[in-house]
Amino acid sequence: MTKLLGVIAIAAVAFAAAPAEAAKHATGGCSSANLEKTETAIENMADGDSKFVAQKEIAAAQDALLNGKMGACGAHLNKAMQATAGK
Repeated sequence: MTKLLGVIAIAAVAFAAAPAEAAKHATGGCSSANLEKTETAIENMADGDSKFVAQKEIAAAQDALLNGKMGACGAHLNKAMQATAGK
């Protein structure tokens, strides 16, 4: 019974971590290449609220990257990417 509970606990942790890890790989995480790609998409956007939001988020992502805050950088980069999708 104890072994079964241990296996269930390990499986629960694995299933909880899998979506977060998949999301990280889907967006590619916070990197210079992803920042450049998103900046290019922002430059090609029509002026408006979405572009303004995307510009603010990309600036926050760059600041976080320079300060070594990879989690915050990824979050801001993701928001900027979402804003470019809502062109």
